[in-house]
Amino acid sequence: MAAKKILLVEDEVTLTTRWAEALEAEGYDVFTALDGDAGWKMARGDSFDLILLDIMLPGLDGLSLCRMIRNDSASADVPIIMLTARGAEVDKIVGLESGADDYMVKPIGIGELLARVRVQMRRPPPDRGLNQDELTSGDLRLDLTARRIFRAGEEIKLSNKEFDLLTLFMRNQNAVLSRDFILTNVWGHDYFPMDKRTVDVHIRWLREKIEDNPSSPKRISTVRGVGYRFEG
Repeated sequence: MAAKKILLVEDEVTLTTRWAEALEAEGYDVFTALDGDAGWKMARGDSFDLILLDIMLPGLDGLSLCRMIRNDSASADVPIIMLTARGAEVDKIVGLESGADDYMVKPIGIGELLARVRVQMRRPPPDRGLNQDELTSGDLRLDLTARRIFRAGEEIKLSNKEFDLLTLFMRNQNAVLSRDFILTNVWGHDYFPMDKRTVDVHIRWLREKIEDNPSSPKRISTVRGVGYRFEG
């Protein structure tokens, strides 16, 4: 089986070398870029199983690059882990809202980096089987086979995490789901502890795409002190 490919976009040469060597020792093929423009050229020119992306980069910054990768149909589903020295809550939220699947604050230990990479690599790929598998609720139709979502017959573009989150909600309609339950089932059982605002950020983003009025949601309601409920 071919080794999985990782694109590492990081301008600190010492870190790039150390992380690349550790990832290669785990059996990954690692490609590196030292600035955002080079990272974008590589992301567009090849297909990767994971992208490790620093925020503070020369030229094109990491947040802009993350959005560009997410808006490109060829790379929209690639898991992205943000790497940054900025650990304030607002920075994490901005990173996640830009389309990142995970966010790590420097200094980053090699062990934790490898563990986070393994979690993302274990994420199941889109199901390309021939059997149709759908979930429906009101005017929403979720095609699990093609990983596509339609609202009133019109397709809505969702990120991987948004799709997985909506799938979880539609499979548990009218049930109250805690943030811990959502983190476990969307981000993984052995996922490192994350700020639960991660869930809030992704739900706010999902609401913007499936609600008539995201500021007064009808489909995904907040159950204060507990979590969220999908009401269809």
